[in-house]
Amino acid sequence: MSVNHPAKIGKYEIQDVLGRGGMGAVYKGFDPAISRAVAIKTIAKSSLDAGELEHLLARFRHEAQVVGRLAHPGIVQIYDYGEDEELAYIVMELVNGKTLAEHLAQHANYDLREIGEIVRQLLDALGHAHAAGVVHRDMKPSNILINRDGGIKISDFGIAHTEASELTQHGDVLGTPHYMAPEQFLGLPIVVATDLYAVGVIAYDLLTGSKPFVGSTATVMQQVLNERPADPSSRNPALSPAVDRVLQRALAKKPEERFQSAREFAQTFRAAIEASLGQPAPALLDAARLIQAGAAAQAAAPAAAAGEGAISLDRSVKKARLLVIDDEERILNALKSMFRLRYHVFATTDGNKALEFMKKYQMHVVISDQRMPIMPGVELLRQAREISPASVRILLTGYSDLASIVGSINDGQVYRFISKPWNNQELQQTVAEAVTIALELAETKSAPLKLPQSMSAGVLVIDNDQEIFRVAKELLGSRCPVSYASDLDAALAALQAQEIAVVLADVEAGHEDTTAMLKLLKQEYPQILTIVVTSAADAELVIHLINEAQIFRFLNKPVNVKQLKQHVEAALERYLAFGETPQLLRQHQVREAGAVRSSSVGQKILAGLKLLRGRWFGANAKR
Repeated sequence: MSVNHPAKIGKYEIQDVLGRGGMGAVYKGFDPAISRAVAIKTIAKSSLDAGELEHLLARFRHEAQVVGRLAHPGIVQIYDYGEDEELAYIVMELVNGKTLAEHLAQHANYDLREIGEIVRQLLDALGHAHAAGVVHRDMKPSNILINRDGGIKISDFGIAHTEASELTQHGDVLGTPHYMAPEQFLGLPIVVATDLYAVGVIAYDLLTGSKPFVGSTATVMQQVLNERPADPSSRNPALSPAVDRVLQRALAKKPEERFQSAREFAQTFRAAIEASLGQPAPALLDAARLIQAGAAAQAAAPAAAAGEGAISLDRSVKKARLLVIDDEERILNALKSMFRLRYHVFATTDGNKALEFMKKYQMHVVISDQRMPIMPGVELLRQAREISPASVRILLTGYSDLASIVGSINDGQVYRFISKPWNNQELQQTVAEAVTIALELAETKSAPLKLPQSMSAGVLVIDNDQEIFRVAKELLGSRCPVSYASDLDAALAALQAQEIAVVLADVEAGHEDTTAMLKLLKQEYPQILTIVVTSAADAELVIHLINEAQIFRFLNKPVNVKQLKQHVEAALERYLAFGETPQLLRQHQVREAGAVRSSSVGQKILAGLKLLRGRWFGANAKR
């Protein structure tokens, strides 16, 4: 039997064919350099007419460039792009699962809560893309992959529009008819609300079993432009009128009458789903009653029924409250057993229930798994941060998904990563540190700060070349000083010459001196925030930096200018907040890295950092 695929494409070994289309194929490949399975999407140049070849290849390259700068667990990650005489190809994350279209074709049935989670994940990923200036323009079930663990991944940004894109012209009609908004049929400008319209169609189909409009392309177009869709509740009596209101707004004819952001859509849709469910199932209710009643001694509740464990309340001692979320009962049981004597431990397998519980009761420490079917840990911790910003968040995971790790820092501000299987002593020490911080922060009141038009504390860019520095200078130079350093000596000199609030550092393989400086800088001066810029795909390096240098944000290369500005301004705000409320520094302290301190490079860095003492921002430094 002959193998109907090439042996190699570029450096990648080809193992199988995942699918074929009119212009090329998608292969399952293997990257021997880092032992990683990948998917490789190809275009066969011979399949294209000479007149359309360059335009379609430009669009293909555009897809790689657009998605390559998006780092989100809900978006299929792009690793590489290449061309040879026969093919153009994009190397991307291999997703083990099926498309939503395949699931629907196999008559998959989703309950209301599952539909709510699918739509939430879609909107969260789209919101990330929209914040980066990217509109997908072809959202449909066949472009939505579902992992075996229930995670959603958006793919095929092939006709995506960016703020700087000139690959499509006014009047182009792009999309898939059943999911196209009125402005797409009319060839009008495409906006964020265009993607949200498509999500509205997908949600409508999931909730009712049919699309808002059906028929031929001409029929659908006529209905989309002129008719109001039937209320979803008329097709599914289990739906509340709140669902009707949400989806009618999502499917409004005019873009300005729809939701203007993915987050607004997600929040409103979630409330509508909860209204359809009626009173939510009692999540952690027995534990809540213990808090309300101040019950003493022992109180036990069946973990299988409500997801919480037995809790011992000792009213004579102030105990911290730990909320643990993991989809494995054995993990929950192990953690409850480890911590129940020292803390009030609440546990559940359901992320939605955990968030509802946090809205009512303050949790000091939140420990979440990363990979869960109902709600990914990264998303749970992001929402936990919004609900309870004073809580200290820990990610407990056995799965190194780089995009998720970066998301957990940028969106969830995770304090530490603990790997499964964990070391009991390390976990207990980390939780004890988190509890100490959380109990202090619980008594701390800090008002939100607004950045002034100008400030004396500045930004230090550490990079081999000046590209990022030039961008940062243009974006922030009118607000604060922006300095540049090409190496360790120049960085120490810049720190001595100027009050620095934020360090923006390029960290790649071989940048050990920069990594060492970031660790020691955070030990000595925890109030200085660090933003790392990297193209590295090494999850272990990222986790290492988070745990030992408390990186504030991560930016992937090529750097998105809008995200760079947002992250640096957020860091400047946090720096000013430290001055107003020094207790907040506790969340940014790290353990002493003995090996780094004792090395020759470490001694050199420490000698340089000692010269910083005496500045106002050094008042809180370790002495």
